[in-house]
Amino acid sequence: MPDVRHEPRQNRFAASVDGGTAELEYQRAEDVLIFVHTFVPEASRGQNVGEALVEAALDHVRENDLRMVPQCPFVKHYVEEHPDTRDLVAR
Repeated sequence: MPDVRHEPRQNRFAASVDGGTAELEYQRAEDVLIFVHTFVPEASRGQNVGEALVEAALDHVRENDLRMVPQCPFVKHYVEEHPDTRDLVAR
């Protein structure tokens, strides 16, 4: 698994992977992170890099008592497949 880092100045979670940088971009609105886009370089696709980004981001949300909006289709699908993360979705 890649080492995912939070880069708050860039509003993203990122990991250095084959082919460049994988990232999960977000916008922040008070105590809510709105996940807007996930990108994984082609050379690293199919290696669970996207999942690692989402898991790190959701861990950050949970640990910091935040909520999130899964606007990005990849994050939305992850939440649908992992019911234990649905409590993090902003209502």
